[in-house]
Amino acid sequence: MRPYRSVLFLPGHRTTWVDKALQANADAIVLDLEDSVPSGEKVAARDAVAGSIRRVRESGSEVGLFVRVNPLDTRLTGGDLEKVVVPGLTGVFAPKIERSTDVLRYDALLDHFEERNGVSGLEYIVPVETVRAIHGCLEIATASPRVGAMIGPTAEHADIAKAVGYEWTPEGTETLYHRSRILLACREAGIHALTGLWEDLANLDGLREFAARGRQLGFRGMIAIHPSHVAAINEVFSPSTEDVAFHRGLVEAYEKAQAEGTGALRYRGLHIDKAHYDKAVEWLARAEAIAGIGD
Repeated sequence: MRPYRSVLFLPGHRTTWVDKALQANADAIVLDLEDSVPSGEKVAARDAVAGSIRRVRESGSEVGLFVRVNPLDTRLTGGDLEKVVVPGLTGVFAPKIERSTDVLRYDALLDHFEERNGVSGLEYIVPVETVRAIHGCLEIATASPRVGAMIGPTAEHADIAKAVGYEWTPEGTETLYHRSRILLACREAGIHALTGLWEDLANLDGLREFAARGRQLGFRGMIAIHPSHVAAINEVFSPSTEDVAFHRGLVEAYEKAQAEGTGALRYRGLHIDKAHYDKAVEWLARAEAIAGIGD
């Protein structure tokens, strides 16, 4: 999966909001068919979402386009996928997954509708929303090649808060344990690690601090629920010019030293060896991928 910095949620039936999302420059958009769509509008929202996907692609935008379908136990998932698996879709935001068999059930549905609708290569973003899913996060992350990202959730009022029973704080200490488990599962599985959620819509300074703490922990992007949050999230999860220069200089210095027969050296006052070099090479590759999304 591409290293999305910002993943912005929109109610799927609010088609006019898509233009605002594109103007906000989110790396990816999730068109929601689940919680933000009233029960009486869910069926009609499927066609609205499919139309939004086609319209975005006709505009030439390469933004990631995902759809959060209704959970498997609602018996609405197949009907959702039948309508929204259309050319231009990037993937599925797959809610309420608790075990690897849930992933395989999604796989069976997607295999069918990809073949039927002329689509291929769809990926999953998987939110961890229950205690069982926390315990099984590595099993879920490795259940299918389609699993491209997993979310270490932090929301104050969403499903995870109810499931765990924590009292939310801006510092996020109460979610550190389960986020860390999910982050490590993402690393082992080689998938993209996302965090979220910041619900105080007007507090952009708090959002930046919260996003920075997620980045420091090891997450590479964040879920957003309002277009005004996208710029701050993109900024926090984008490598700075100074950081790029530091890592490029480190790589160049190490390669020069290695060519001269030296395996360790001093760089900007720091001891540098092959482990530092390997990390810098990986860091620069990710920075270039992020720059590609921004472009």
